[in-house]
Amino acid sequence: MLTDRVDMRKDVQEIFKLTPHEKQVQMFSATLSNEIRSVAKLFMNEPKEVFVDDQSKLTLHGLQQYFVKLTEKEKNKKLISVLDSLEFNQVVIFVKSTQRATELNRLLSDSSFPSICIHSNLSQEERIKKYQAFKNFEKRILVATDIFGRGIDIQRVNIVVNYDMPDEPDQYLHRVGRAGRFGTKGLAISFISTDAPVGAASATRGGYEKKDTDEKVLEMIQSRFEVQVKPLPSSIDSTTYSKNSLLRMLILKCNSDCLRNEINNLFLILLFLL
Repeated sequence: MLTDRVDMRKDVQEIFKLTPHEKQVQMFSATLSNEIRSVAKLFMNEPKEVFVDDQSKLTLHGLQQYFVKLTEKEKNKKLISVLDSLEFNQVVIFVKSTQRATELNRLLSDSSFPSICIHSNLSQEERIKKYQAFKNFEKRILVATDIFGRGIDIQRVNIVVNYDMPDEPDQYLHRVGRAGRFGTKGLAISFISTDAPVGAASATRGGYEKKDTDEKVLEMIQSRFEVQVKPLPSSIDSTTYSKNSLLRMLILKCNSDCLRNEINNLFLILLFLL
């Protein structure tokens, strides 16, 4: 949904005005809050609404979900550790503001991680350019705000990290849904801050207003979707979240350096094509 952001809502309204007066309007969304529902109805005339009866069914199969409790100061160190230890094709890291997206992307780039960032303060042209670079596998790590949380399908993304927790379960569902697309395996890791939530600037300045603690949001997520999000273990079997793990295991078992290099090159080619 783009109508929950002020700047994009204006864009939708302008486009809508240019369309024929007599038209059929259809809208689809995995989730729809009461606030956005009222906005959406402004674009429709006596719409027929169809909803999923059991909201708990809105969950993701084949996706492993874990959490880590830590302070804000510990997040960067833990993120680097996670990226170093896990086997990923591509990763999406969600943060709560444009400023944090820029700063975290700079940190990752300075640490030699192939990172790029997308947020609402970028022009539409720049967003599309960065999105295409990520989709084309030119970068393997994307730092993003919730502007990237809906409707983006990139098959190679197998890990999502909630560096900052969302404010509500629906946002969580859309975020972690970036991993494990098209029936593939995926992994979602959420950083649960133990610091007290702090209100920030208004949305027009790229800030946010925290409603609940991260722990409370996690409880809401587990209750809403009837899923158990477990503490992140010290190690995770990569075959449970990456379909390329078996090929990597073959590489590690090769005794010949020459053969290992050839298989590694083959793996990179296959990874790009998958």
